[in-house]
Amino acid sequence: MTENREGQRVPNVAFRVRENNEWTSVTTEELFKGRTVVVFSLPGAFTPTCSSTHLPRYNELAPAFFANGVDSILCVSVNDTFVMNEWAKDQEAGHIKLVPDGNGEFTDGMGMLVDKSDLGFGKRSWRYSMLVRDGVVEKMFVEPNKPGDPFEVSDADTMLDYINPKAKKPDQVAIFTREGCSFCAKAKALLTELGYDYAEVPLPHTVRTKVVGALANAKTVPQIYVNGQYIGGAEELERWARKAA
Repeated sequence: MTENREGQRVPNVAFRVRENNEWTSVTTEELFKGRTVVVFSLPGAFTPTCSSTHLPRYNELAPAFFANGVDSILCVSVNDTFVMNEWAKDQEAGHIKLVPDGNGEFTDGMGMLVDKSDLGFGKRSWRYSMLVRDGVVEKMFVEPNKPGDPFEVSDADTMLDYINPKAKKPDQVAIFTREGCSFCAKAKALLTELGYDYAEVPLPHTVRTKVVGALANAKTVPQIYVNGQYIGGAEELERWARKAA
């Protein structure tokens, strides 16, 4: 059975990491002392839920966490440092520090080490998240003890809502573009000026008209979407920005 360790200190552990082709150690004191830290732990790097949802959403909401007093966000997994380093390269994880608990010492000390031998994983972490202030666990969200790999309460939105239910979450902005498009460059510059961290989707000429036609009933790029709302092209974006100002 997993444990809830609210009110207790995190385990005193040194994590072995590989940085710049050299071995070094990072201690829990370095990670937690005098800091407000959000931790989420998961069964394994490169696994489906961890890669598609758990880590990406924490990275996406990181600016909101930082704006609400969080100093850092840690992702802990019972994987070695080489695996975690490669996973970081594979993911959008620029705001997250991936911590390799290769021997499972931290996870065991948290009471979260479980046997996943049926999957060929050996000992791994149960999925959970926690808010830690100066090394002391303030709040834990531990997934229910169900078969499989439940993912119900350790998500980024649940943690952010605990810290501040009224926290402003980053807008989700996407822009479809093509190479060499001056209107696309103009629209991207305006999005940057407005402070949006947008996702650019460049479209090759072989599918461009089909994609923008199917999604926006349009024939040209750029085409912009904000939080699921279709804005339109560069001129429509300018008009939308003036109204939103």
